[in-house]
Amino acid sequence: MKNLKVVFLFSILFSGSIISCSKKKTSSPEVIAVKTLEIKGADMSLLPEIRLSGISIKNANNQSEDMLLTLKNKGVNVIRLRVWNNPLESTSSLESVKILSDEIHAMGMKVFLTVHYSDSWADPSQQTKPLAWQTLNITDLKDSVYQFTSKIMTQIHPDYIQIGNEINNGFLWPEGSYSNLNQMKALLQKGIEAVRAANSGTKIVIHFAGHSNANGFYNSLNGLDYDIIGLSYYPMWHGKSLDSLKSNLITISTTQNKPIFLAETAYPFTFGYNDFTNNIVGLSSQILPDFEPTVDGQKAYLAKLKSILLEVPNGIGFCYWGGEWISYKGSTATNGSAVENQAFWDFQNKALPILDVFK
Repeated sequence: MKNLKVVFLFSILFSGSIISCSKKKTSSPEVIAVKTLEIKGADMSLLPEIRLSGISIKNANNQSEDMLLTLKNKGVNVIRLRVWNNPLESTSSLESVKILSDEIHAMGMKVFLTVHYSDSWADPSQQTKPLAWQTLNITDLKDSVYQFTSKIMTQIHPDYIQIGNEINNGFLWPEGSYSNLNQMKALLQKGIEAVRAANSGTKIVIHFAGHSNANGFYNSLNGLDYDIIGLSYYPMWHGKSLDSLKSNLITISTTQNKPIFLAETAYPFTFGYNDFTNNIVGLSSQILPDFEPTVDGQKAYLAKLKSILLEVPNGIGFCYWGGEWISYKGSTATNGSAVENQAFWDFQNKALPILDVFK
């Protein structure tokens, strides 16, 4: 009987150890956080004109669908729109942008405004003051920047806002030229103050075209209260080494201690034309050798940029430029699209596979 008790006790202890080991083996694995991008954006500034043209737009299933809905369904979460002061046409006017911004917000996407502080295009080669501001001195210019920015903020309530567009050489020339750095910073500061006064939740972007000389530029803006660094990257203008791009993104964001993203980029799915307007990109020397000008090459290019930004510690996303700019004025237009071969829709206006990258 004594031996039986010993055997019984040993059995209980052995069973307990098996149960204990079993519990250890079936415990939940460690959960590893996966980085997601804050901004998966697309510039859709010309959408009002495209809609007015009456042209039929189709999704990837060849079904008629509005451009915004197609983008939302594909995972785009931020829509970028440019704002001009007093343009000749209604497109990019404050009134037009407000209507489109309200629609974007109602669809559950965020609004990202790029304020050009001009009546037309502003970029590193041109930063022309609005006609109504032409004779203003620096004091009045600062007040005008504040008032115009404040008006935008009050009417639109953007989630992100750029103070100027590709301001490598300054803005509001000549007073706000980079060669007049103190005045340039004073003008930027007024725009920043207007945003902060209207909505502390709106994130402020300072936008530079390129990446090679960007760190020095942002060093010179020390003391300005902005939130995010935005860069343009086009291979034909900003270099063809993606390793250099990645390295500079890391260096810039680390040095400046700010989130960073690509505010503009684009890539061709063909070298062909769909109207009689000369295209910006149409030569092999203008693109990256690893990505052919094909539907698959366009998609692979953006997927690569996405993977780079996921590997940059402070990388928060990307925004595609010109995706909406199809040949909506017709195949014979000489004032049509210069980027229809880089758009999100092919020459039959059907959505391209590049949109899958936004998922």
